[in-house]
Amino acid sequence: MTLFAEILISVFIVVSGIFGLVGSFGLVKLRDSMQRLHAPTKATTVGVGGALVASMLYFILLKGSFSFHELLITLFLFLTAPITANFISKAFMARNIRPQELPQTGRDYGWAVYDDPPPSATLEDRQDA
Repeated sequence: MTLFAEILISVFIVVSGIFGLVGSFGLVKLRDSMQRLHAPTKATTVGVGGALVASMLYFILLKGSFSFHELLITLFLFLTAPITANFISKAFMARNIRPQELPQTGRDYGWAVYDDPPPSATLEDRQDA
């Protein structure tokens, strides 16, 4: 049982290391911010998740105890990474892309970044919008 547990933990660590390496490489090699978002938010998140699974398996299978720390870290990671990527992409769009350059959404409303009135608008303008 111990050899199987060690092999299983090692596989998770190696796979998570490969995902982390691919995510880091993508962050360095991709051209602009919108492309660079995918590498750390997808591959590196899976890499850290694999390391956390390996840590949970280590404590459960080899130490005989259960640790909630890894579950809390996983929850925090999977909640914050997509939200952060969304904020970064909206900031990039607002600063670098004009609304005319984006494709039509096919809905009554367009892109959410451009639908709000500008921050310099008066309170009456915001209520009318």
